[in-house]
Amino acid sequence: MVGQAHAGNASPPLSMQPSVFRRAALAAVALATFSADARADQANFNEVGRQVAIMLQNAHFARLPFNEETSRRFLAEYLKQLDPSKMYFTQKDVDHFGELYGDKLFKLLISSKTMEVANDVHGTFKTRVATRGEMAKKFLKDTELDFSAKETTPRDRDETPWPKDDAEADSRVRAMLKEAVLSEIVVRELQAKMAKDQGKPDPTQSEVPPKEKVTLRYQRYLTSVSGAAEDDIADGLLQAVARAYDPHTDYMIDREASRFNDSMRNELVGIGAELRADDDGTTRVMGIMIGGPADREGTVQLRDRILEVDTNNSGSFTDIKFMDQYKVVDLIRGKAGTTVRLKVQPATAAAGDTKIVVIPRGKVEIKGTQASAGILDTKSSDGAPRRLGWIQLPSFYADFSNPKIRCAKDVEGFLKRLVAEKIDGLVFDVRDNGGGSLEEVRRMTGFFTGSGPVVQEKTTLGQVKASDADDQEAIYKGPMVVLINKASASASEILAGALQDCNRAVIVGDSSTFGKGTVQEALDVSKMLPFFSDRDGAGMLKLTTRKFYRPSGSSTQLEGVASDIVLPGPADSMEFGEKFLDHAFPHDAIKPAPGFCPMDQKQLFLPQLKEFSAKRVQADKDFNYYAEDAKRSEELRKKNSVSLNLDERRKELSELDARLSQRNAERRERFKMLEAEDAKNVKLSKITLADLAAGAPFHAFDPTKETADYLRRAKDPIAELNDTPEWPSGLDPIKREGFKVLMDLVDLTNGKTVAGGSEKKPEPVR
Repeated sequence: MVGQAHAGNASPPLSMQPSVFRRAALAAVALATFSADARADQANFNEVGRQVAIMLQNAHFARLPFNEETSRRFLAEYLKQLDPSKMYFTQKDVDHFGELYGDKLFKLLISSKTMEVANDVHGTFKTRVATRGEMAKKFLKDTELDFSAKETTPRDRDETPWPKDDAEADSRVRAMLKEAVLSEIVVRELQAKMAKDQGKPDPTQSEVPPKEKVTLRYQRYLTSVSGAAEDDIADGLLQAVARAYDPHTDYMIDREASRFNDSMRNELVGIGAELRADDDGTTRVMGIMIGGPADREGTVQLRDRILEVDTNNSGSFTDIKFMDQYKVVDLIRGKAGTTVRLKVQPATAAAGDTKIVVIPRGKVEIKGTQASAGILDTKSSDGAPRRLGWIQLPSFYADFSNPKIRCAKDVEGFLKRLVAEKIDGLVFDVRDNGGGSLEEVRRMTGFFTGSGPVVQEKTTLGQVKASDADDQEAIYKGPMVVLINKASASASEILAGALQDCNRAVIVGDSSTFGKGTVQEALDVSKMLPFFSDRDGAGMLKLTTRKFYRPSGSSTQLEGVASDIVLPGPADSMEFGEKFLDHAFPHDAIKPAPGFCPMDQKQLFLPQLKEFSAKRVQADKDFNYYAEDAKRSEELRKKNSVSLNLDERRKELSELDARLSQRNAERRERFKMLEAEDAKNVKLSKITLADLAAGAPFHAFDPTKETADYLRRAKDPIAELNDTPEWPSGLDPIKREGFKVLMDLVDLTNGKTVAGGSEKKPEPVR
């Protein structure tokens, strides 16, 4: 076994294509040199499959029996992964594969016959996609679409049976295409209306007709399926086998493992450009990292199209038209110091005008996911000045080969600066933080608790190990609020759970965190192959080996960490979290950790904080909007149908537009007053890692210029039609309420003590 243990990243439910979450996570930044074709020295995926099967049997926490039942689960997961919308395989296909492989897939894996199964199933899938693709293109080209009938199509086919025959499958594809064209029509109508109302040019005028646009989008999917290489095909089956054990066990071919490692260490090696797949099949440059390789070379500009890539600058270009974005990324990225050659069509040039650009690759920091910190200077309800610090941590990143790149080190630096600034309280924001390094969260928790247990881990044999914080004394001991949401997962849940168990902080946000309570280890499959085997491209198995538990003994699995103060939020109605994922482990509990000694919960004043917050939330327009939207989304989810009637869709979109317009009008008036109040009572400042390294002072926080110091981004005329006003001072409702809860906590902590079971209650923070 190699690599580091990590709490992992929680994966939201997959959609459309296999690995969409993992691939999309880094596809936006085109910043790796892997050919799409099989190489002569590439690892034998039959042997790779055998070793993955052995590793799963021997090392996975669940120790599932390798038998007929598990085999059927492998196959079901594979078919679902390939065709989640159930539009290509028919019930006859599913029954056929069940007869061939349902009871013996586990034996075929162990017998080094992985590719026999993968090639057969994927080959059938490729044929079905191609057949339906030809039908779809003809349908879109020759059919006059009728949107007058009272027709619907399901939003989600997860519980729908497989189509009984090709005719039913064709019908589902046609419904999907028809819905896509209808959506394009009504959205364009709304965009044209918005542009007219705002006195702006209509951005839809330059668009190709709706049917043609949908055809082009569909062509990208068809190309990705037909162009799958051997490692892609092996990847699909072995991913399904791994995920049949639990949602976070995963197999990754080398290029995917490279992306995973890049995300963990928060940096990439490439050209420093953000890419977007355009509907015409090309790839457009939408952002350029300031000071990055592409910026230093200077030729490539915003909105330029990349047409072909010569990965090794060897004179052999690869046409990337309609290629999956993750593969384009892989062709452009590579080793530091090597060069990549691009065929580029400048944004201002005619269609046939291109130029060749050679760019040396280099390291690019992912600054948007780095930790940051700041101070909010304000006044308490009695007019006393208050300094409230904040730290935002988007992920628990760590470069296992470079001890200088560690989020705990960054947070420690920020925390010491904030303490030196004499803050009265701290908001620690781990919303949307999907996790990362287990070691980093162990180190970090001690900054607030001092010595004591942080997390417990249980092996498959039932052995329990408690891990304590390094620090004997906390760096920061004052009042503290932790902001969480449903996307706060894994390592974020360890931090929030430990602080809550110790009664060290008040947890504020969604009803709970994600609910991922498992630990994964990254295992290099090549090290398990026979001695004389080719090892290149064997990939990585991210394997669940342990469950983690809070110091109190409760697991975060399924239930997550419940907020002390629950705020209405955008995710309230979503089926999002561990409990909605297939093959998730159950919740359980063990004994409290040795030395677990929580502080007195009375020091958190939870009854008073809940009362004060509830009054504010009840009167807050934006929280009421969140609650309304959650109720409406829940109704749509239960209904599970989409209208294919033009008049009905126009009405739906018109009602949505009217509702949003009314809200935005109300917000603009309210935000003016709030901005005026903030100007008198609030001063927000920020510090970045670069500032911290340079010893620079805190600077004024301007939310509209958050990326301006490291990224130039192309304008998007459609996105600019969104006239929703920005949150005043960059404080969204949840963060603003988090600060108010903290203010209440500071006020109660300063001189307001329990006497005879009652307390003097300060006025709520306005």
